[in-house]
Order: sequence, then structure tokens, then C-alpha cells
Amino acid sequence: MADFDLAVIGGGLNGVSLARDAAGRGLRVVLLEQGDLGGAASIASGRLIQGDLAVLERRALSRVRTALAERDTWLKIAPHLVRPARFVIPARSDERPLWLLRLGLVAYDRLAPPGGLPPSGAIDVTHHPIGNALQRPFGTAFEYSDCLVDDSRLVIAHALDAAERGAVIRTGARCVRADRLDIWRLVVIDRGHRQVITSRALANAAGAWTGTVAETVLRMPPPRASLIKMGQIIVRRLFDTDNVYVFQHRDRRLVFASPYQRDFTMIGTAAKLFKGDPAAVSIGADDVAYLCDAANRYFRAHLDTSDVIRSFSGVNLVAGRPGKRFAREGTMYFDARRGKAPLLTVFGGDITTARLRAEHAVSRLTPFYPMSPRWTAQAALPGGDFPWNEFDAEVERARERWKFLDQDQAVRLVSAYGSRLDAVLGNERERADLGAAFGPELTAAEVRYLMDKEWARFPEDILWRRSKLGLTMTVSDREQLAAFMAAGCEVSKASFGKE
Repeated sequence: MADFDLAVIGGGLNGVSLARDAAGRGLRVVLLEQGDLGGAASIASGRLIQGDLAVLERRALSRVRTALAERDTWLKIAPHLVRPARFVIPARSDERPLWLLRLGLVAYDRLAPPGGLPPSGAIDVTHHPIGNALQRPFGTAFEYSDCLVDDSRLVIAHALDAAERGAVIRTGARCVRADRLDIWRLVVIDRGHRQVITSRALANAAGAWTGTVAETVLRMPPPRASLIKMGQIIVRRLFDTDNVYVFQHRDRRLVFASPYQRDFTMIGTAAKLFKGDPAAVSIGADDVAYLCDAANRYFRAHLDTSDVIRSFSGVNLVAGRPGKRFAREGTMYFDARRGKAPLLTVFGGDITTARLRAEHAVSRLTPFYPMSPRWTAQAALPGGDFPWNEFDAEVERARERWKFLDQDQAVRLVSAYGSRLDAVLGNERERADLGAAFGPELTAAEVRYLMDKEWARFPEDILWRRSKLGLTMTVSDREQLAAFMAAGCEVSKASFGKE
């Protein structure tokens, strides 16, 4: 008998979504991630949950309708991680005609499920706060509803839910060989130790490394696909509202400028074909200049490349030949041969359709296993068991219980942990009870929680994935955090050795 029903290679959003879905249907699941969860393309997204106006312009109405339905599903199951926002399109006379924009947004509203987010509308920005950050003359803008998401925490929430439903999550574990018989026999290097595990089915969800895993680990032909590099830049805050600005650049691509961690603005996405090692990807100087130029066409505040505080970049694998538009719903191949264990290959796609992509993929295994029905559209992710329009009330409840939290601290913590904040703060009554402080917001209690429950091993795991506190943390605080985590790891190793 095999150790597991399904082994998943890859701990990005596709991988953890597969693990969560399969574990919730009663399968025995193990997920193998060679680095940290969500450590590659999953944290280099534009953080958008959307129907995508660009797709609508290509008249792919069914795709937009599906994505908008998924947008509302995310709001329902992850209201702490997915937040509604009003997206603003300043109208320029040399771009899409006003009537075309208005017609497109009306269609966008009608494709969305009824009773959800507010419909689109026109704004006179001359005397509206939205216009304060814009160049003159912008007299008209259109606004519509979509959502922003904390992409890296969404990955963690899926892994948490999968683990609570019985999945085994292993980070720092690399699959180096997979032999396909009537079951899969996997050779894994888990933090320096060689292990062999068996599984009745295998899912290759290694993201940009999907082709490499196919060739070197599975010893099979890689999928026909292209690598796309995505990049975002972080700059000082350019506007005071909570809106997301949507700009059209000279090449007609849409660029988004969104609020980021209170004091910053994220601008993206720059996307282009990529060749090379995905582990060594970085945003190029030309991409930074491209995004700055897009912002400078609209905002009053002028941006130079030297104003970029940080950048995020990652590589996504998309099906097809270079030059083709990639499928936002991603790609899934299923290989089941007589006498051979099943193989799923899942890659590409955007955040919006990740849940649905995993649901369809796991459903392909139905003939091989007795499993429960599809379930992920109705079950809240950890911490998300409250209505999306009661987020502010959840923040107030947190401040009432932990009176030492100020408004900004409470918003950050509820945005990260939702209704499970007590797992982090416990019943402490004073901030000092949370232990050492690393900067103004991170405490020893939160660090211990992230290490014990969310697979954080290194300071980067906490500062850039489970939070974005690295943007404001000093070098001294980072060094103290690294020492604290190293001491915690040594204690864990000593305890393990006594067992």
C-alpha cells in the first residue's frame, strides 16, 4: 500500500490549492516544496482578483464571467486576505474612446453575479479626491469594482487548511527522482536527509520548474510552454485614496497602481518572455523604466528609477509558443495509462482562477479514488469565517480584546490572520507580554507562531512572504530577528534529538 494517495511537487499557489482540495476530499496528501511556500512566482503577482478588462476587450465573455464568479467566491471564503477596491481609469483623449470604456464597464457589471460589489460609474475628477494625484487635464474617469489580495498569505492559508485536513506539508524538501510503476516511488532530499515515499498519484505543480521536473525527475518530455517574467515595483505612496489606478501605456497594455502596506504604492505589471534560470530572475532596468514611465504619464509626482524602494519579480510557465496570449485559467494535463500511476501536470494561470483550476484537476482523479464532492467554493480559508463586509467590525473586535493595538496594527494583523488572531496574540493584556519587539510591529509571539504553525524558517520567509515588514525594518532589527529565529531553530533541533 502506498504511503499517500497524492504527492504534489511545488508549494506555489497551484500546488497548495491542489493539496487543499484533495485533502478536503479525503485523500492522503503530501506536498513537497524545495524552498519556502509561495517563494517564487506566487509572490510576484499584481495582487489582483479580477474579471480582467483586457480579457473582456478580446470578447472572451465566458472567461470574464467565470473569473467574476470566482472573485465573489474569494470574497466569501477569504475576506481577510481578499479586499474589495474601486478601480479608477482616468480617460485620455488619445486612448480608448469614452463611449467604448463606458460600454465595456456596463458589460463587466452584467457579467458579474448579482448582489455583489457596487457597479461601475463615471467620475468628474476635477473636484474629486481621486483627481488630486493626477496630472491636468483629467476631467473624467471611470470606476469599477474588483479586489486586491495578499498573494503570499493566500498561499500560506491554503497550506494551513490542507494541513488541518490531514495533508503533510514539507518545505525544504526536494524530489530528485520519481519512478512510475503502478504507484509512484519518490526519492526526496528533506533538509539533507534522503527519504523514499510512495504515492498512488503525482501532481507536478512546480511552476517555472515544471519542465525541469518533467525532464530530470520524471524523465518525461516537458510540456510545450514558454517562461514569462513578471515584475512589480514599490515606490513611496503616490496618492491618499484607497483606489487602484488603471493606466494604459503607449503599447496599450494596462498598468495598475495600487495601495501597498499603508505607506507605499505598487506599480505593475511588466511582463516579457524569459530565458534562463527562474531562481535567478530579477526585474530589469528596462522594466523599471517602463513602469515609471507609465506612472509619469498620469501622476503629478514624477518618478525616477532611483525612487524604486523594492521590486518583486518571478517567472510563470504558460502553455504555447512565444507571442501567443496565455490562458488566464492555466493549463492542466492528465496522463493515466494502463498499469501506470496517474500523473497531473498543472501550471500557469492567474490567482483569480486558482481555486477552480485545482478543483478541475483533482476531479480528474475521481475514477481512481472514492472521494467526497467538490467543496472549496463553500469552505472558508483559515481566519476567513466572517462576512467580507464586516472586516472593519473584525478590526474593532480585535482592538476591543487587545487594547494595546492601535488602528494600523489591528488592520495589519486582521488582514493577515483574520478571526484566528488569538492564535498569535493569545490572551495577553500588554504588548510587553508578547516578548521581544523587532521594529514597531513584529513581536516574538508572532515570530514563534509563524515558525511553529506556518513553516517559516528564515527571516526572509517572515519579512517578505508572511508579511511585508521588511519594507520598514531596520538592519539592526533584522539582525536581532535572525538571531532570535536561529536560537529557536537550535532549541527545536535539541528537542528533536531527545525524542
